[in-house]
Amino acid sequence: MRNETMKKRFIILLLSLLCLGTSVSAQEAAKSALQQRAEAADENKNIATARFTYIRAFEDYVNKGQMKQGVECGVKATALYYKENYYKEAFDLLHRIEDQISADKKSDNKGKAALRYLTVKERMQMYMKLRKSESVKEQLNGMESLANASGDENLKNDLLYNKALYYYSFGQNAQGNAVFKEMADKLTSKKEYGKVDEVYKTLIANGRRSGSASLVAQSYSSYMAWKDSVAELRLADETGALKKQIAANEASIAEKDSSLASRKWMITGLCVLAAILAAVLVLGAIVLLRYIVLTRKQKKTIDLANENNALKAKFISNISAQLEPTLRRLDSRIPEVKALQDFSNHIQTLSDLECSMNETVELEDVQIQPFCEELIGQIRGKVKSGVVLAVNAPKMSAKINKEYVSHILLHLLDNAAEYTPETGHITLDFKKRGAHTHQFLVTDTGEGIPEEKREDIFKAFLEIHDLTKGDGLGLPICKQMALKMNGDLNVDPAFTKGTRFVLELKS
Repeated sequence: MRNETMKKRFIILLLSLLCLGTSVSAQEAAKSALQQRAEAADENKNIATARFTYIRAFEDYVNKGQMKQGVECGVKATALYYKENYYKEAFDLLHRIEDQISADKKSDNKGKAALRYLTVKERMQMYMKLRKSESVKEQLNGMESLANASGDENLKNDLLYNKALYYYSFGQNAQGNAVFKEMADKLTSKKEYGKVDEVYKTLIANGRRSGSASLVAQSYSSYMAWKDSVAELRLADETGALKKQIAANEASIAEKDSSLASRKWMITGLCVLAAILAAVLVLGAIVLLRYIVLTRKQKKTIDLANENNALKAKFISNISAQLEPTLRRLDSRIPEVKALQDFSNHIQTLSDLECSMNETVELEDVQIQPFCEELIGQIRGKVKSGVVLAVNAPKMSAKINKEYVSHILLHLLDNAAEYTPETGHITLDFKKRGAHTHQFLVTDTGEGIPEEKREDIFKAFLEIHDLTKGDGLGLPICKQMALKMNGDLNVDPAFTKGTRFVLELKS
């Protein structure tokens, strides 16, 4: 009996996986190329690119009249704005989305209410992050009106969840318990146990993410109590279902009891089914074994590749060190010799950085304004006629590695001086983005970098260069230095009037 049950469950599992695969494929096909690119960038934690591409996807969907997909992309872009504390931009984008919803002539009042619920919910989450209790409550009231107007039961359940989260987050545990119990009872009565389980886990995760020990403890306690109660309900449901199945089988057997031929066909069918199940189990075991073998092989390949990379970096470094004495004896006034010497130095620097990525970088307190002024001063003689140089930096100090930051910013400023035309502008900004996060921004009004090349400029050895015109290793070295300082260096995709490099550092 137990073996038969396990076989049935295995068939159901295989069918579910097939259906799930078909569903996922259909969903992916329905997404635009822009949305897929935005999701890929978001998954790779390239926030600026993901945000910019989500906004483009939002505009594209709206132009095509696909308002629901457009609003979803716009809301994701909003979340990426305030994730980096760009609250003004986030609120402005929400107003823009709501204007498009109001102007939509295809959606009825219920559809518009459902879309507006998403924007108001995002605004509520921003106020939650800002800890503005009254503003959160105001948005929840708006969400309740929109959920009722939409007539969507899923939105009403989502509203209950967000109400509970609000009460727990602001220490109103009694009200949170009441709302959460209402939601759990509602879903449990419909036997949607999986949804209740998911909601509890989401609430616990939110509590951990927000650092609220009381919310985690309260949620976990309620979750355990619910699991104990629902286990009995599930057992009763399964018992009832089994009884119905047994009764149906007995009735079927009774109806066919008079026919020996029918029994023989039934036995034959069961044997065939058992053979199919056995074949499926064997096939599943083979697939599982192949997966295990492939996984082990891939792990060995990755380990070998990492080892080869380390050996390659060490080998290149040794070759560069051996060439250096010979290169020094050559006449550096010859352009080709000078280019070769610079290339050798860059190779040595890049190899040293790759081999020491796990080493801690020393930080020191630096006065930001005079530091930035000094860097700008070093390129004054390199810019073209009429180019305006500017520094926007507050009078404050920050902990940075002065050597690495100076190298990166001077390289970016030198590039800006080379590519900025006459009467153009070059600006060095410093912005505080959080308690332990700050940014240096180098902006010029040159011709800009094409979108398809923005990722490649940070990759070493991607193209063969004429060394007398540069070896293409300057930006890869800067990128490695930024990563070693627990930061990053990227091109701002939202800036279109030239080029803006963003050096983000965390102290």
